[in-house]
Amino acid sequence: MNCLTTQQWKNGVQEITKNFMKLKYLLLICLVSICTSLLAQDEDKASIEDEEAALAKATQNPLAAMYSLPFQNNTTFGVGSDSKTQNVLNIQPVIPIGLGEKVNLINRVIIPVITQPYGSDGVNSSTGVGDISYTAWLAPTKASKITWGVGPVLQIPTASDSDEFGSREFGIGPSIVALTTIDKWVAGVVINNVWTFGDAQENKFLFQYFVNYNLPNAWYIVSAPILTSNWTADSGEQWIVPFGGGGGKVFKLGKQPINVNAQTYYNAVRPDGWGDWQFRFQVQLLFPKKPK
Repeated sequence: MNCLTTQQWKNGVQEITKNFMKLKYLLLICLVSICTSLLAQDEDKASIEDEEAALAKATQNPLAAMYSLPFQNNTTFGVGSDSKTQNVLNIQPVIPIGLGEKVNLINRVIIPVITQPYGSDGVNSSTGVGDISYTAWLAPTKASKITWGVGPVLQIPTASDSDEFGSREFGIGPSIVALTTIDKWVAGVVINNVWTFGDAQENKFLFQYFVNYNLPNAWYIVSAPILTSNWTADSGEQWIVPFGGGGGKVFKLGKQPINVNAQTYYNAVRPDGWGDWQFRFQVQLLFPKKPK
């Protein structure tokens, strides 16, 4: 039986030591790579969360220079003597256009798709398109404590039927929007009044205030009731005044940013026959401008 010499033992120990050092360095390199990858993922996640939070605030600004396509569904319960349900889906594309370096033109179109609970026969429901509303706000591009915009609002006579879905009359009036942002809060108002000309003369007022509180991870709480008045209606039958609110979140579906929110409102003041509760659900596709 051959025995290992002292030199052979030394050579063996040296070889094992070299291999151990190589393994140690390899493990150290792997550990550094894993930590770097995890750190990069955390930075990417933080970057995405920051982007979504910024988008959440932008969606709360009617004057934001961002293309968007909201689908806002409003369901009113308890309409009429039989307490039926009315549904209005508003398709509301927003198209900003830069007019030089100092002014933006914010174009907002509202296309209402209306389901009336009683229809033309007074019994069965019917669905059609209402009169389209178009607003063009001129707004300064320079940031300030109060962001504001002014311009005309037009009613375009597109209603499917003048008795059920709108007056089918052309209308025009002024519109103003103003808002401010303080830390996590975004608050403002939208005001307009439309007069129509023709057989069906209307005088319609809209006042919407909105208050948003932004939470972590692009969640937010919102109250944005729409108060309306039909000035030509009888006294006591003119106003609809809701109170309530809800919440929402901005997230990405693949690469597409989306804003989703749900709100519930109680109509504390309303004309006879109008519903007492309203539920609003909105899905908004966002198309932010890419940095140059």
